[in-house]
Amino acid sequence: MTATNVRVRFPPSPTGGPHVGNIRTAIFNWLFARHHGGDFIIRVEDTDQARKVEGSTEELMEALRWLGVEWDEGPDIGGDFGPYIQSQRLDLYREHVETLLERGAAYRCFCSPQRLAEVRERQGREKQPMGYDRRCRDLEQAADGDAVPVVRFRMPLEGETSVDDLVRGHVSFENGLVDDFVILKSDGFPTYHLANVVDDHHMEISHVMRAEEWLSSIPRHLQLYEAFGWEPPRFAHLPIVLAPDRSKLSKRHGATSVLEYREMGYLPDALLNFLTLLGWSLDDKTEIFSPDDLKRHFTIERVGKSGAIFSSEKLEWMNGSYIRAASPELLAEALMDFWRQYPPSEIPVLPDMSYLLRIVPLVHERLKTLREAAPLIAFLFKDEVDYDAADIVQKGMDAESTGAALEAAHSGLSGLSTFHGDSIEGLLRPLAQELNVKAGQLFGSLRVATTGQKVAPPLFETIEVLGRERTLTSVRRAIDLLQTSAEPA
Repeated sequence: MTATNVRVRFPPSPTGGPHVGNIRTAIFNWLFARHHGGDFIIRVEDTDQARKVEGSTEELMEALRWLGVEWDEGPDIGGDFGPYIQSQRLDLYREHVETLLERGAAYRCFCSPQRLAEVRERQGREKQPMGYDRRCRDLEQAADGDAVPVVRFRMPLEGETSVDDLVRGHVSFENGLVDDFVILKSDGFPTYHLANVVDDHHMEISHVMRAEEWLSSIPRHLQLYEAFGWEPPRFAHLPIVLAPDRSKLSKRHGATSVLEYREMGYLPDALLNFLTLLGWSLDDKTEIFSPDDLKRHFTIERVGKSGAIFSSEKLEWMNGSYIRAASPELLAEALMDFWRQYPPSEIPVLPDMSYLLRIVPLVHERLKTLREAAPLIAFLFKDEVDYDAADIVQKGMDAESTGAALEAAHSGLSGLSTFHGDSIEGLLRPLAQELNVKAGQLFGSLRVATTGQKVAPPLFETIEVLGRERTLTSVRRAIDLLQTSAEPA
């Protein structure tokens, strides 16, 4: 396979947000094109105007750009490539419909919606195969008065249509079981079946990689190619993305839009990696891939047939792995970008980058998503943290012993020559032994006193970032709170 003959496309319908299943299909096409040095094209299939949702196309492009999935050609929109839009190509489709009519491969159907509903009802009642009954197939003129006709494709009544699918293998369909499907609607818009075949031919698409739900459309599409006298592309029908219960992934299983995962604090490279593994694998052990690794290794031969399970737990684990592997500088930049787009309520004013670089080590090993960072470090942005006196006292201690321990810690911290994590630890660990308390007891009281939290980033590094003055003020406040609470009412 050479670079000159690989051209693939991603043809979304603008009927909703960028669903992870659709974006996974885009990623597979993109990786296949990049692996072979070919072209990746985006084409918005908006011929079903009744289901069109405003803003869907823009959200889709935003999701792809965020993931780093770039495309190679399209109409020029302000010096950038936009997607091809089918509703802007109606003359091309109508021209090809006329060609099929002239060749006798299509015909006008005048059946009203009411009659078609009656046919479906009768077929269901009599347990017959569902589909158009071909009433208008050989009519010379309108049968239902002034009804605006649709145009139907004349499917062969005998024989089979087969395909050697790159994922499914050899698949055959009986032509007689496929009805004469509509190719041009009464509103003048083509159906998906016609428009995508015409566009794939004129855009010289070499491989059609799409969800397995479209496998049943193969006889329609291959018969259209044959009627036009065109060579069809190679087909690969990809495994469906399933929920953990093996049902179709939907909102009830959690987020389904790629942009929702961005808002939840997932990194684009982690989500790209995760979605690629939904139906593709290099081997039975490798799970972390950079985008360049994926481009280098991706082949259709490694795409599986079985449905791929979307595991939120695995995505969270993978995202955490990416965060831990990031340099402090990259994580700081990612957090800053995330907070600018989704301002955290816990941090009223965003820190400058130099201060953020001091904070990052406190949470670097603990984060699974970017969204988890703000609650963990919120205390750094408050003049005074809130807690009850009872929170300061650790198990096995009382207010008096806790106050004495904090007094000793306050004295030791105030006398340190260098206020650094290592020197702070060098003071506090021996101090716990001197006071005859467990290290966890002393550290727990100091953690609440300085952060207001029972669970917080590493204590010694946190105290260093807080600084000597603020730490001593916080510890003194805790001591005073303990004394006040111990006084009789």
